[in-house]
Amino acid sequence: MNILITGICGFVGSSLALAWREARPDWTITGIDNLIRPGADRNRAELTRRGITIVHGDIRLASDFESLPAVDWVIDAAANPSVLAGVDGKSSSRQVMEHNLSGTLNLLEYCKAVKAGFVLLSTSRVYSIPPLAALPVRTVDGAFVPDSSVPLPPGLGTEGVREEFSTTPPVSLYGASKVASEALAVEYGLTFGFPVWINRCGVLAGAGQFGHAQQGIFSFWIHSWARRRPLKYIGFGGKGHQVRCALHPRDLLPVLEKQMQADRPEPECTFNLAGGRANAMSLAQLSAWCAERRGPREIGADTDERPFDIPWMVLDSTKAADRWGFRAATPLTDILDEIDRFADAEPGWLDISQGKA
Repeated sequence: MNILITGICGFVGSSLALAWREARPDWTITGIDNLIRPGADRNRAELTRRGITIVHGDIRLASDFESLPAVDWVIDAAANPSVLAGVDGKSSSRQVMEHNLSGTLNLLEYCKAVKAGFVLLSTSRVYSIPPLAALPVRTVDGAFVPDSSVPLPPGLGTEGVREEFSTTPPVSLYGASKVASEALAVEYGLTFGFPVWINRCGVLAGAGQFGHAQQGIFSFWIHSWARRRPLKYIGFGGKGHQVRCALHPRDLLPVLEKQMQADRPEPECTFNLAGGRANAMSLAQLSAWCAERRGPREIGADTDERPFDIPWMVLDSTKAADRWGFRAATPLTDILDEIDRFADAEPGWLDISQGKA
């Protein structure tokens, strides 16, 4: 197997590449990355040491594909992944679309040219914000849970958000760029006859994830707790009851391998891949976990609501379990343990990943 991983020097791309290098030493793995994220050079060095070819290039530039070899499959792990991208003053709206949509177009043209299959790692943030923000919830053990005593939005049950949940705007600029990328990928696959799979991932987490609140909340929280950096609960009464589920990137591999064994496009190609209820936790519960490990500390509170915040985001991956035998093999406690050990091994990781070191 000959594969190309985009964004290979990021957390997800590098995690997949290193896991495949270990499990599939006969595979040829090539990666492309623009290396603009702080900390990417460290991942590049380890990937290169393990015999993985890294091309310094930008998927926004069609000319950067001219030097890439033909491959069997493309795994697209490149994105500006923040729901606040384009509105937080750190990147422009045009940059978000160039990274996440124009880049997808270039990748699909490349797949068409070399006759490669395409796997898009999409996001839970494609789902419509208003019904999720208005979700009826109750609080149990310091965490929101859907209140099933009242009607829930179509496509959402006690196990989480299903693939048929609305993707009607608003979904944020980031979410819109991924929804558009999904539609474009499916059309290209059906039109030009190459297989396409869309995997909507929940929060991906583990050791070595860059420490950003909007891109890796579990990693950010644990590293910040360990370094005694300021932390605060934002919105929802400032109590930290909002919930997310976590999945380790290595748990994607069995599904990705099965998808890459398919040799024809299929119209039904979109799946949730996430930790689900078993791997879900609120910020308040994460704080309790940190306090037990490292001692209690003060957490600030900001009750102001932000436009893209939602109280409970847990994906239901039943469809992927039925089709691919998917399961979240790494328990949430193991993911947290892994991040915590990394925080001890790399005390400067927050500064490195935020470009301050």
